[in-house]
Amino acid sequence: MYDFDMKNIIINGEGLTVSQVESVVRGKVKISLGKEVRKRVNSAQRIIQKAIDEKKVIYGVTTGFGALSGKLISKDNRKQLQKNIVLSHSAGVGSYFDEEIVRGVMLLRINDCAKGHSCIRFETLQTLVEMLNKGVHPVIPEKGSVGASGDLAPLAHLALVLIGEGKAVFEDKVLSGRKAMKSAGIELRELEAGEGLALINGTQVMTGIGSIVVADAVKLLKSAEIAAGMSLEVLRGSNIELNERIHNVRPHKGQRISADNLRRITENSDIISSHEDCSRVQDAYSIRCCPQVHGASIDTLNYVKNVIETEMNSATGNPLIFHDTNVVYNNGGNFHGQPVALAMDFLAIALSEIADISERRIERLVNPLLSGLPAFLVDEPGLNSGLMIAQYTAASLVSENKVLAHPASVDSIPTSANKEDHVSMGTIAARKCRQVLFNTENVIAIELLCVAQALDLFTNLKAGSGSICAYREIRKHVPHLKEDRIISDDIKIVHNLVRDGIIVSSVEKKTGALSL
Repeated sequence: MYDFDMKNIIINGEGLTVSQVESVVRGKVKISLGKEVRKRVNSAQRIIQKAIDEKKVIYGVTTGFGALSGKLISKDNRKQLQKNIVLSHSAGVGSYFDEEIVRGVMLLRINDCAKGHSCIRFETLQTLVEMLNKGVHPVIPEKGSVGASGDLAPLAHLALVLIGEGKAVFEDKVLSGRKAMKSAGIELRELEAGEGLALINGTQVMTGIGSIVVADAVKLLKSAEIAAGMSLEVLRGSNIELNERIHNVRPHKGQRISADNLRRITENSDIISSHEDCSRVQDAYSIRCCPQVHGASIDTLNYVKNVIETEMNSATGNPLIFHDTNVVYNNGGNFHGQPVALAMDFLAIALSEIADISERRIERLVNPLLSGLPAFLVDEPGLNSGLMIAQYTAASLVSENKVLAHPASVDSIPTSANKEDHVSMGTIAARKCRQVLFNTENVIAIELLCVAQALDLFTNLKAGSGSICAYREIRKHVPHLKEDRIISDDIKIVHNLVRDGIIVSSVEKKTGALSL
């Protein structure tokens, strides 16, 4: 459930946020170009044309590409050069990116070009806007980018459709690029000097994936806080470990935020107050150290969000045109994806840790020796296996995350006859991070299933203010597990509640917005 109030977003190359990206890719919010964009883009065109008239060497305009940049291209072949780069660089393989990723990539490519530092014409930029608004989504294979000169291969597949090549999805049908554009009533473009390069040279695929992962990670980390608070209650943990004084003497921002969230989620819990005088001295780390672990991931997410929002509002092409000095720089490297690559690897590690500590809480919930609750949280254990195998699934996902969390950014392999001798692997890092996100969402969903099941056993004690809201939301969609049934269906339902932010929304109506 996504609540997007805005009807139109003005794109001008600056100030675009992760939240706005989500509204466009999921809420189908329309976009339009700011008034200043035409002036910038037309100014860049005049500078490029002047440089061409003066017979200056301009990379990708009067020369070949990559290792072929020393080859001069005659005036008569320059339009063909731009078409050729789009055709030749469309070398992606594998499954296709889903619609929301494609829409995110298109939006970020538009925002980059709107800055007016590339060779794109205003008419071509408008065509991209029209494609996004009318739902013409290029078919883009997932694999083929090393994140060096940006995301060359996947962006080339996007650019194909503008010239009537490749394939696109329009009104749920896969059509040829030419037919999709005709069906949507959009005019095809013949690429002029430098436009082919301008369309494919940038970091928009890795950044587009990253922006969506960040948007979803916000909901995920809030859901993890809710699950942890509920686990603290049903596992009869203490709230002393949430005491503000403990966290003030180790004042990492995320740690303090997490402790505050957990205090609000568990506020007024009869379950916690019922065992204040018990003999247990300390809780297990998966309960006691939750603010420290979750907090570190919160801090990571905020760092990554800043990197992604900086990148999505950056000029990442080459050459770059500057209006104040009428200069064209051929030798920049803003297309290198290292900032995004490192950020995506870092976030994959941070999300893996959220799954890791959650799975340990799940084990405590289903293990009667640790929880004091019925084995696997079901009546008549033995006849019923209850949530036994749900913990197996969580363990499997956590172990898969350990493999996926290995950083892609530490790898590099030379391309383009060693001209591009260090590459970022940023798009691989982003794709892996998205898979880690999916796995972790499911682990948190399993924990929420377990704590809801456990709370059914506390019939005479009221849970905390936030916990009650989460429990009621889960029980609207998934009934109590009285006897064995297909658990996969329950996991999928709660996973959707996590991913769509529905559980978070229900809790925040009571507690106020949980912080990140």
